[in-house]
Amino acid sequence: MSTGLLQRWDKWVPFNHADPNGPMYYKGLYHLFYQYNPHGVCFGDKMIWAHSVSYDLIDWFNLEPALRPSEPFDINSCWSGSATILPGNKPVILYTGIDSNNQQVQNLAIPKNLSDPLLIEWVKYSKNPLMTPPDGVKVDEFRDPTTAWKGLDGKWRVIIGSLNKVILYQSEDFLHWTKSQEPLYSSGETGMWECPDFYPVSVNGTNGVDTSVQNPSVRHVMKAGFNSHDYYMLGTYVPEADIFLPYINFTGTSLDLRYDYGKFYASKTFFDNVKNRRILWGWVNESDSAKDDLEKGWSGLQSIPRQIWLDRTGKQLVQWPVEEINGLHNNLVSIHDFQLENGSAFEISGITAAQADVEIVFELPELEEAEFMISSQVDPQEICTNGDASVSGRFGPFGLLTLATKDLAEQTAIFFRVFKGHEGYVVLMCNDQSRSSMKKETDRTAYGSFVGIDPRQEKISLRSLIDHSIIESFAGEGRTCITTRVYPKFAVNEEAHLYAFNNGTQDVKISSLNAWSMNRAQINSWGSLK
Repeated sequence: MSTGLLQRWDKWVPFNHADPNGPMYYKGLYHLFYQYNPHGVCFGDKMIWAHSVSYDLIDWFNLEPALRPSEPFDINSCWSGSATILPGNKPVILYTGIDSNNQQVQNLAIPKNLSDPLLIEWVKYSKNPLMTPPDGVKVDEFRDPTTAWKGLDGKWRVIIGSLNKVILYQSEDFLHWTKSQEPLYSSGETGMWECPDFYPVSVNGTNGVDTSVQNPSVRHVMKAGFNSHDYYMLGTYVPEADIFLPYINFTGTSLDLRYDYGKFYASKTFFDNVKNRRILWGWVNESDSAKDDLEKGWSGLQSIPRQIWLDRTGKQLVQWPVEEINGLHNNLVSIHDFQLENGSAFEISGITAAQADVEIVFELPELEEAEFMISSQVDPQEICTNGDASVSGRFGPFGLLTLATKDLAEQTAIFFRVFKGHEGYVVLMCNDQSRSSMKKETDRTAYGSFVGIDPRQEKISLRSLIDHSIIESFAGEGRTCITTRVYPKFAVNEEAHLYAFNNGTQDVKISSLNAWSMNRAQINSWGSLK
């Protein structure tokens, strides 16, 4: 089977591409490992760790796979895990192996040659597994080790996902691990904690901090995957007791915080010590059928890398595409102080609409005219489902029509509505896929979330990265993100169009709009680095 990469400007896609694993920076190169099925287009048996490297997070070189099933402790698959940089700049990998008894066990791999910046060859520890399912934990509910952190007592700590909790282990030498009596965190009926992540964020700015930092100037993020969505909590880590105290527990409702309210799962972060930032990747799975995947010959891709930090309010995280993506900009089109009248659509021409980066800022006059939000409609996705881009309100829907045909028969709408709430104004962000494709058997789920801004104090901004069949959108300067996979049949390449639109009864003002065509990133084989 081919393991070639689909050449997209912000994605790299092998045959089957799933969870990002073990991202890190080492000796001048960014490394990303990822779940890969060499035997089919969908997730399956005998999963391996594929491996790519980059100098700049944009242009990537595809290397030989780092881990393949080969030993009794991982013979049935090398599942997800994380990388940790030990003292002396020594990277190691902890990963979940599916062993000969179909148990989920935790294994260690180390580079064969630390002087090799590509880290092409990895050696599995001869005494694997390091951790096996403890008493009371099912053999298929023990997976996905996080990046380890070093405590003030000098011991390493790592957490493993399980049912309704994350299990904490400690080690003095990274080889011999002891399970703590209590989990780092547990929560009722949350389900299986997949691909957990645990890391500090600074309260004093946008810079990231190393995973082992523990002091009053940081808060901690606990992230877990449930039902194909990545949720997170903010809180305090108490190292003396080895517990995480969230400010707000998971509720199982739309009030829970998510990285992304669209297609985004199994994500992983790492600390980039070169630019002092924390970077986030997520797996973007498909929205069409398995039959379509077979016809394409591939499925799944990675989101663009995003920088992540704590919002100035301390109540949520902020995400933004890494600055390196701006190096692909071409053919800038700018518009300022443009009145977008009710019921209008304005084409943004002069760029390649199928492959673009668009930043738009809206200003709303006379907010007192906004509709009152009915208190029973508290689920933003439900509101977006019941009111698509064609349903007119007072302030909204307004936003972008992406990957659209000239007659708008095909379009993917990313838009806002503004309501009066009981305690001020509420900004709703929606992604409407109801007309995204003329193809059958595609997921047309409407995505939606509230944006944590006050439109009286702050203008409403939207940035959308458009790449043929994927759209990653960032509202409120990155406070709310929605990623979607769409498959236009006619709005492709030169036939794709891009519009700013307003279907509300009130005019809105475009304070500024900047749009760029995007050049293609370079994807090469590992041999070109020799």
